[in-house]
Amino acid sequence: MTTRTPNVQLSALVAESGLTYEALAKAVRAVAAECGADLRTNKSNVEHWLGGSLPRGDTPRYLAVALSRRLGRLLTTADLGLPSPAESEDETIGLSLGGDPLDALLPMWRYELDRRRFLTASAYSAASAALPLSHVQDIAARTAAARTGYTVGMAEVAAVRDMIHTFSEMDERHGGQHGRSALVTYLRDDVAPLCRARFRTGEVRQQMLSAAGRGVHLLGWKSYDAGQQGLAQRYYLQSYALAAESGLRGHDGFVMRTMAMQGLKLHRPEHCLGLAETGLNRAKGRVDAQTEALFRVVHAHTLAKSGKRRAALAEAEHARTLLTGAPGDEVPFWALAWGPPAASVYSRTAKVHETVGDHRAAAEQYALAATARPSETYARIVALDLVAGAEMHLKRGSIEQACATWHRAIDHMDGVRSVRTRKAVSRMRGDLARFRARGLRCVADLDERGRDFLAAA
Repeated sequence: MTTRTPNVQLSALVAESGLTYEALAKAVRAVAAECGADLRTNKSNVEHWLGGSLPRGDTPRYLAVALSRRLGRLLTTADLGLPSPAESEDETIGLSLGGDPLDALLPMWRYELDRRRFLTASAYSAASAALPLSHVQDIAARTAAARTGYTVGMAEVAAVRDMIHTFSEMDERHGGQHGRSALVTYLRDDVAPLCRARFRTGEVRQQMLSAAGRGVHLLGWKSYDAGQQGLAQRYYLQSYALAAESGLRGHDGFVMRTMAMQGLKLHRPEHCLGLAETGLNRAKGRVDAQTEALFRVVHAHTLAKSGKRRAALAEAEHARTLLTGAPGDEVPFWALAWGPPAASVYSRTAKVHETVGDHRAAAEQYALAATARPSETYARIVALDLVAGAEMHLKRGSIEQACATWHRAIDHMDGVRSVRTRKAVSRMRGDLARFRARGLRCVADLDERGRDFLAAA
């Protein structure tokens, strides 16, 4: 009979967490579900692990994430006294900041193109969401390594921006699953060498690093749209590092804003308010009025989620005031991630009203957002704003208006490859279930259209 050695490291961490075996098993199952896995972990499994048995498959990673969230710091499987999964050379790749961001991104991109599952199926890390808040880097002390003999000027920066803008428009028209490998290849083979070239001026270097950060941010957004939240977070962290190294005012804060939005969407509020506040403080007074409005409206949403209703509504109103009083200053390239700033402000203001329970005002703001973007260019996000508006009409009891708005949303979904649009239609059919028995024609027609859409998708 083989005698196992108790796992002292894991036992100490479980004791520190204060979780019962049953609670820890539930947390592990929840993390696995986020990654698309269906585990049946129970307290008996936890007892066996503490006794020295090894969790199977990807369970060690899920366990590490569950304990990381509970303890508020990043833990690896090695910290738990467990071996790393065989396919994972570095399970924390991209989850830390420091050194050259490209040193983290290059292996990430290799794994992306190889379709390594451990990255695409990674869970969102609440501990890692705190990293930008504590990350202090002496940008002035950093110098670009002149690894090529090519001298880069603003013409190269403009070319990179144009290409990333093209990828961004493609993403909005066709969804995050379209063109992702091509974007990875472009950033790896073309943009990364430019970031390590010689620069004509310090400003050129700033702009090139910022453009690269915008490209990595887009990869995060594509991962988010594909439902790969852990991978999206890793890209956002490295986008933040590039933005911080660029030194351009407000860009690093903008990525913090995105990370706050992701945390709100995933119901992981631990650091959202801090991220939104820090991002706003790094931008206000240093960016144009429209860009500041983008920061303020996300701050408003985090305030609403924190139960600060009055402050949230005041901040959302401040954002709208900035829009109407904007002097027409040029909006930075990195701030145009989701198209016209006004549309983003309307959409996020709607979420503030939704959070505080004002569904009528939320529906009005979602409708404004849907009309503030060119629908041909921004098909996916227009569709999702319309979906959100339809849900607000339903909560108000306006079933016919909700159905009409859902029909308009589906009109924009044709040709869009997006996990979020498919989930939106599935959710719609679930919401309509209680109305089908009433024999409403508008409900039957919409449900049939939703069923056909999902079958085609």
